[in-house]
Amino acid sequence: MADSTSPVHPPEHYRLRWSGMTHRGLFRPNNEDAFLTLTFDGYEVRYIGRIGECEVVNQDFIFAVSDGMGGERSGEFASQMTVDRITKIMPGSFRMRAMGLATGFVDVLSELFNKIHWDLINLGRSYDECAGMGATLSLCWFTPEWMYFGHIGDTRIYHLPTEGGIRQLTQDDTHVGWLFRNGQINEREARNHPRRNALQQALGARNQFVDPQFGSLGFQTGDRFLICSDGLVDGLWDKHFEEFLREPPPHKQDTPPAQRLIEAALENSGRDNLTALVLEVLPPHSLPCS
Repeated sequence: MADSTSPVHPPEHYRLRWSGMTHRGLFRPNNEDAFLTLTFDGYEVRYIGRIGECEVVNQDFIFAVSDGMGGERSGEFASQMTVDRITKIMPGSFRMRAMGLATGFVDVLSELFNKIHWDLINLGRSYDECAGMGATLSLCWFTPEWMYFGHIGDTRIYHLPTEGGIRQLTQDDTHVGWLFRNGQINEREARNHPRRNALQQALGARNQFVDPQFGSLGFQTGDRFLICSDGLVDGLWDKHFEEFLREPPPHKQDTPPAQRLIEAALENSGRDNLTALVLEVLPPHSLPCS
């Protein structure tokens, strides 16, 4: 499924600042979440760490969060395998564009999601300990010209425009998410629903077919994005995301944004693994990436 393209075009030159953090929570024995921060061009792929800042020119950037599921430690393996596959598959899209081959973003992301899906399915069929394992995936792909996103499951991507407000770009692949989108329940009822974590779609997990959500978005300098797992959502309301990202308490001003969110969510819940990736669009300047 592809979303219509926003009429707003990104600034001609811009920088990205990011921070990421993951935590196993207060009750889980292991962490089945994984996140990825990556830049690539036609020559190399480079991991860029959990905190950094860089101008988006002559290179693409990928930011992704995956939440694994399965018995024993297969959920942890599934999410890590999902982000690893992104590293191997996505750089080919840069080379195709450089050669002038017209491949749309939906084609690229659809191939990526399908390859990961069938890799997980085939591993589940081959090894008993991997049977039924699966993973969600929410991904933002920044190019010098645009931002594209792909999603499946109940990890989320939020957009916080510079002029204010917060909007969830992705749709939770749950029946509860469908009820909320159609106005049949409110946010409080959705958060407390006993079936809120029952996924209807995920990569792998014995699903024969998947129908991910794909979209593109125009944005402006000053915009922010949040990619997160359902554990973070369990601990904070949408309004809290906006408050902590736009106007943090004075004693949190120097704390990386992702860490602010994780710490606040742990205080309120911590029942699940938590992951947050916060992205900020900044004006360009001449300093190197850091």
